[in-house]
Amino acid sequence: MDYKVKLQQFEGPLDLLLFLIKKEEINIYDIPIAQITQQYVEYIRMLEFLNLELAGEFLVMAATLMRIKARMLLPARPDEAEEEVDPRAELVQQLLEYQKFKAAATELEAMEYQRRLVFPRPEATDGKGVVEAEETYNLFELISAFKKVLEKSQVRYIEVHPEEISLEARIDALKGRIAQAGELAFGDLFEGDASRMDLVVTFLALLEILKMGFARARQTKPFGEIWIQLVPAENECGRDQADN
Repeated sequence: MDYKVKLQQFEGPLDLLLFLIKKEEINIYDIPIAQITQQYVEYIRMLEFLNLELAGEFLVMAATLMRIKARMLLPARPDEAEEEVDPRAELVQQLLEYQKFKAAATELEAMEYQRRLVFPRPEATDGKGVVEAEETYNLFELISAFKKVLEKSQVRYIEVHPEEISLEARIDALKGRIAQAGELAFGDLFEGDASRMDLVVTFLALLEILKMGFARARQTKPFGEIWIQLVPAENECGRDQADN
């Protein structure tokens, strides 16, 4: 299947590191570099396996983590200063600064939303003058949920199909299911998939549907169940723009 998905909301390597740190409840000032490097590389392999467009910055960060890991494993030399600089210090500083920028961006988005409550844009209302809050999804949350689906799958290898699975057909089928149900749990999207290739195609179809704006992903709590929800018909014009 020669198909590469390009996402407008593709997070970067620092986003992935922060996601792993929060997921494992790690102290950002005392990162277990061996553990975080292993998990980071696993996600890199997952991105490659799914044939998602992988920015070079991800590989640079992987090399940086491995370099820090190697430095921490090496014994200190006798001639070195007693108070050696922690090899993780520069990375921790980058993460802290990035967190500040993300927090500021979130605050600006909240301010914009409050302004829209006063001066709502026509396309942002439900037709009754009520403004709907925009929901965004985290790519790594979706990949983490998909990893669990693969782990629970009874198929332990990728089956070879005589005919290539059509991504376009899977997108249409998935859109039909979401439209009929209105909302589906993430895991329910993969019911009936007989092979790992089926699972992968369904996941890629979901990413495309989210990018189109036909549906959105939401969580009621951090790292909780992910729900795929049909976007209200009032936003169909936004879907058409996304498709174009």
